[in-house]
Order: sequence, then structure tokens, then C-alpha cells
Amino acid sequence: MKKQTKIIISVVAVLAVIAILAGVYFALAPKAQQGSKSVTVEVVDDKGDTKPYTVKTDAEYLSQVMDELTAAGDFSYEGTNGDYGLYITAINGVTADYDADGAYWSILVNDEYGMFGADSQPVADGDDFKFVYEVYVQ
Repeated sequence: MKKQTKIIISVVAVLAVIAILAGVYFALAPKAQQGSKSVTVEVVDDKGDTKPYTVKTDAEYLSQVMDELTAAGDFSYEGTNGDYGLYITAINGVTADYDADGAYWSILVNDEYGMFGADSQPVADGDDFKFVYEVYVQ
């Protein structure tokens, strides 16, 4: 009987920990802002050239803003979906190949490195997004 009690207590404890972690995740997960907003998107390519965009949008996530810019015709991107979301491989025809030379596209949100991929990065009114071509040097 004692062994069954210990097992039941262990299972309840594990379920409680899972519930707490789920609660923390949902409390801290990125929240999308609904409605109309105005944001800027800036692309800094491999030569350091900058191309700014101003967007009026109802998009909730950055990848949706990127799709709207692509539809407008003056912006393009390529990427792959992986375990961590959308991995951007090219913007405006400039490809970053991490495997070849350590190059990648970083996402800055209001001048700070983004904490999320483009497909889960929330968009809020007044946000300033930058895609910067960077090379990782060891």
C-alpha cells in the first residue's frame, strides 16, 4: 500500500510541475496585437546597404508583414520551416548560407535582437524591425 501511495504522489507531483510550466509558457509567450498598426522594416544587406519600408498592416506576426511586402513587389524572401519556426535564408536576392561561411539573417526588434522567429514574432504599432546580414566569426 505504501508503494502505491508513493507512485500516486509522484504522478501528481509530475503533473503539477507540467501544469506550472505550461502556465508560465502561456503567460510569457509572445502576444499578437490585433488591429491596424504602422511598422517599419529595414533590410541591411551583405554590403551594408540599407533599404527601408514603412508598412500599414493588420498583420499579427512579422512573417505576415513580410508576405505583404512581397505581394507589394519591392521585397522578397526565402526560408525554410524547421523545429524553431521560419529560418530566413535570403532577403531581396541576398542569400545567407551559414554552412558555407557562417552568414545568417538576424532579426532586430526595436534595435534589440529578436527573441522569436519571423513566424512567431508579434507585431505591435510603432515597431521597428531590421533584417541584418551577419557573419558568425569564431
